[in-house]
Amino acid sequence: MSLEEKLAATRKAAEGRIPPDRQAIMHRATEDLRHSGIMDRIVAAGQPAPSFVLDNHDGRRVASADLVAAGPMVLSFFRGSW
Repeated sequence: MSLEEKLAATRKAAEGRIPPDRQAIMHRATEDLRHSGIMDRIVAAGQPAPSFVLDNHDGRRVASADLVAAGPMVLSFFRGSW
């Protein structure tokens, strides 16, 4: 199953469990983001990510440039708990 097929299945399943009024809020927020111009500022697939510095799990600052200099870097995003 392709990613697009998985996403379509997830959207369809959400239609059955998210109330219509909340779906409307989510769709409106998504459209507001698209109209904000955010899509013109994202990094496209295949492009290098901009350099950044973040705290690691020990609170120490880590620069992406330092990690990339040592070899390939994998960056993972997670939503966390809302």
